[in-house]
Amino acid sequence: MIPTPYLLFLGDAPDQLAAKVAIGIKDWRPENAVGQLRLPGCKADLGLSDMTLEEARTAGAQTLVIGVANRGGVISETWKKVLIEALDMGFDIASGLHNLLRDDPELVAAAGRAGQELHDVRVPSVSYPIATGEKRTGKRCLAVGTDCSVGKMYTGLAMDAEMRKRGLKSSFRATGQTGILITGRGVPLDAVVADFMAGSVEYLTPDNDADHWDHIEGQGSLFHVSYSGVTMALIHGGQPDALILAHEPTRKHMRGLPGYALPSLEQLRDTALPLAQVANPACTVAGISVNTAAMSEQEALDYLAEVEDRMGLPAADPFRQGAGRLVDALQDL
Repeated sequence: MIPTPYLLFLGDAPDQLAAKVAIGIKDWRPENAVGQLRLPGCKADLGLSDMTLEEARTAGAQTLVIGVANRGGVISETWKKVLIEALDMGFDIASGLHNLLRDDPELVAAAGRAGQELHDVRVPSVSYPIATGEKRTGKRCLAVGTDCSVGKMYTGLAMDAEMRKRGLKSSFRATGQTGILITGRGVPLDAVVADFMAGSVEYLTPDNDADHWDHIEGQGSLFHVSYSGVTMALIHGGQPDALILAHEPTRKHMRGLPGYALPSLEQLRDTALPLAQVANPACTVAGISVNTAAMSEQEALDYLAEVEDRMGLPAADPFRQGAGRLVDALQDL
């Protein structure tokens, strides 16, 4: 287990979205977030206390968590100086980046010298099987997005929390570094060898009670040319009974791809549902999750009403308004 609480390292994140790992921890496990550490030029802000390493240790922080998910998952030399200093001061380091801490000789040496641990969250710990496509008992819900970083994880966490609040059987199944850091378990899906990705999702969502819902953390987007493969693995390996369409309406283009426009919700529905029905012919689209964080309250309400009227499905921002209506839709299936 990774020692808590955490100091969340934002480095020189170029924008708020780049710090989505730290934001997720702050929003869903605030008791584990002592403060944030930002380098000069950092454009992200969690609204937590800015702390030095010394201040964070005094406040009880045990682990420095790299809370930035930058393109390519690179540990820069500027970051490395801070990480080594943290190890020398008695912090463990946790990271979900593709660049593994354990592969850096300087960090390994510093950790050994200080007697601290390096926690690479994005390392599969199981030899996953190849997917079989065999039907499993229990029910599963998957959020699929028009783009990356539109709120798929938040949707699953919020729906799981609402179901538990109602006394229903529910589990959140983490498939990315942020979800794993929040819940303490899961599959680092984008680090699994391609042939075994769908099988790892089957492994993550085994047979369960007939009235139990697995809320599978969504990843990527079928329309994102960089990350569509991981979405396909979730769709087929997850065999969802229900899809939730996830969207961020103020986005001007696909995340990191200025030459690609976002698809419409209708395009997402008409693309994702037939693919899901390959593995589960009974799959249906149950609702729409809209990330309205960049909109005013009235703008959000107006947009949600328009989408709901247009699509004929319940539409909600599950983090801003609660996931009640989306859970109601699952219970009606």
